[in-house]
Amino acid sequence: MVDPAVRSVLADAADLARAALDELGDGGVGAYLGVTSEDECSATHRFAAELPGYRGWQWAVVVAAAPESDRVTVSELVLLPGPDALVAPDWVPWSERIRPGDLGPGDLLAPAVDDIRLVPGYMETGDPEVDETALEIGLGRKQVMSLEGRLDAAQRWFDSEYGPDSEMAKAAPSSCHLCGFYLPLAGSLRAAFGVCGNEFAADGHVVHAEYGCGAHSDTSLPTGAGSPLYEAFDDAAVEVVELGPATSTPADSTDEAGVEPSSPEPEQTD
Repeated sequence: MVDPAVRSVLADAADLARAALDELGDGGVGAYLGVTSEDECSATHRFAAELPGYRGWQWAVVVAAAPESDRVTVSELVLLPGPDALVAPDWVPWSERIRPGDLGPGDLLAPAVDDIRLVPGYMETGDPEVDETALEIGLGRKQVMSLEGRLDAAQRWFDSEYGPDSEMAKAAPSSCHLCGFYLPLAGSLRAAFGVCGNEFAADGHVVHAEYGCGAHSDTSLPTGAGSPLYEAFDDAAVEVVELGPATSTPADSTDEAGVEPSSPEPEQTD
């Protein structure tokens, strides 16, 4: 493919461009793909790259010629990705790549210097008695969550699988704030969130007050639930049966020779 904007002297320099690639010595110079204009004095010839691991890449050779000159020189040789090339994804800083659940044992993850989720907490006065008392009543943290941080966490928990709009909550018989296993959080989040203490439900998870599940403390089994009670039957046991005395039947009446007695014939009279 030849760009009509390319001067003929530059467009005809394809052989010069290929010779420059051959001289480079990297090999893998494939079919000629065309030439495109850079400006009035330069153009780029492209060749398919047939190098292992560079599928879809192209060799680009920039040639130049001064205005009104018929002498062409090679300005640059470079290997560039084509429209279908396999390229690495854009680099993203690690601080933007990390996701929930990536932190493992021994990993360290410091908050950003300007993290809006944190604000300064209790500032030490220098008085040992005052500072010790502050630690005892929970004021010893250097940083605490800001309003933005608390709102962000609340929204995340609200939208989670333990929020009021989850399928489990919609099918539940009652809400967590009425459940005996519900442990409300302290502070400003107490009104909407708590922790489930039921090991058979959302044990240890922060749940919304309007969340619920089938393991609510007030749940009762429906009437007739469970398996009926039957006596155990052992089919390996021997059943003893007592039989009464044997009784004779007419069919058993035989003489000692084993011949049944015949009925006497009636006596004939005159």
